[in-house]
Amino acid sequence: MCKFENRRFSRRAFGGLAMATSAALAARPAWCQEPQRPTAASEWIDAHVHVWTPDTDRYPIDVAFTKADMQPPSFTADELFRHCRPVGVTRVVLIQMSFYALDHRYMLQVMRENPGVFAGVALIDHRSENVVERMHALAADGMKGFRLHSHGDAPEWVQSATMAKLWRAAGDAGLRICPLINPSDVPQVGRLCAKFPDTTVVVDHFARVGISGVIEPNELDALCDLAKYPRVHVKTSAFYALGKKTPPYDDLEPMMRRVVDAFGPERLMWASDCPYQVQGEHTYEASIALIRDRIDWLSASDKKWLLRATAEKVFFS
Repeated sequence: MCKFENRRFSRRAFGGLAMATSAALAARPAWCQEPQRPTAASEWIDAHVHVWTPDTDRYPIDVAFTKADMQPPSFTADELFRHCRPVGVTRVVLIQMSFYALDHRYMLQVMRENPGVFAGVALIDHRSENVVERMHALAADGMKGFRLHSHGDAPEWVQSATMAKLWRAAGDAGLRICPLINPSDVPQVGRLCAKFPDTTVVVDHFARVGISGVIEPNELDALCDLAKYPRVHVKTSAFYALGKKTPPYDDLEPMMRRVVDAFGPERLMWASDCPYQVQGEHTYEASIALIRDRIDWLSASDKKWLLRATAEKVFFS
């Protein structure tokens, strides 16, 4: 869970941007009424989903949360499948939910019950002296990456001895560092990329550029500057929370063009950020359709990279 002031937004607020809209609409616009049916050539990958269960007796949540914080109250793998399978999404990268903090049992159970369907990104305490040992233990359980939450402390990351251990060990082991950051944190991540060039990095949600409602040019410039580090990737995701925050999200197309020009499609991956993407007026179909259907300058090859091949390379290889 991230706690922010001013330009910073909590996970609850980030997801709540979608929750604030009406839970049920009388009619859907035309662009989300006719989802594209999966074909043998689709089999897309969603690179960012959270799952949780209402069974808090078996899988208790962290003391920092209450059941009232779990909105929606449930988002299990079966609930996810009802959204993703009709549009040809067959594999998913699971991101450990903040409700469970460092207890990964639920996500690991979902992965075991669905072999080959899910890859996992764990939360990890980068301040811990045994961070490397913990990283290797989670990797042995099947985790492919490790998420870092910026709590306003990103300026401290570059000087942190334990953070350095984590980045170096991840690079050596072929694991991924996955920062959830704010636009102001991008330069700090760049400094770490410069110090640890062998570490693969996947930045979540365009580094939240556009979370204020406006795509700030200087923030987008800073994100695109990370393209000079060859192992940096970006998730083009969480459309419900960026820019105008209104489907079909066409206002995000200029930002998409900038990141495609900077990173190339081979270092970008689409993701929904479910379940937040499927609240109120926001739908799974609308999220994938922006990449699949609405941006006409993306070639078939570009779409393949964004919707499958990059995430496959980074998280399923």
